[in-house]
Amino acid sequence: MSAVVSTPVNILEESQQLGEMIIQSDVFLQFKEARNRMDQDQEAQRLIKNFTDVKDKYDEVQRFGKYHPDYKTISKEVRSVKREMDMHDTVAEYRKAERELEELLDEVCGEAAGIVSPTIKLPGNNPYFEDEAGGSCGSGGGCGSGGSCGCS
Repeated sequence: MSAVVSTPVNILEESQQLGEMIIQSDVFLQFKEARNRMDQDQEAQRLIKNFTDVKDKYDEVQRFGKYHPDYKTISKEVRSVKREMDMHDTVAEYRKAERELEELLDEVCGEAAGIVSPTIKLPGNNPYFEDEAGGSCGSGGGCGSGGSCGCS
């Protein structure tokens, strides 16, 4: 049995090839299309901007917590505006496509890590690294989580 020796250059080249395969995948293409539709949707962009503005106020209020005089009002408003944004069709489609891409990337990372060591720790399989939406630590996130759609 001969062992395959990979140099750092080979590993980087193969990683680049894997990245190209992902970029050409149906999952990525659907994500890209959903992103383009959301970017072109004026109403979605208005809702995202509105959410971002209210979230900025919320972040300011959070510094003082429940002792801030506008805490309850801003907290309620941010939940309402986020819900409105999340319920918009193109935003919802984008978030769904984003989750599917994230699942693919998590699966690829898990496979690679499993080959290296079956006991390797990954953010996606450790509940301490998961955010409130169930995504893994370091994931791209989406609308409402500071992700790639530009909202925070």
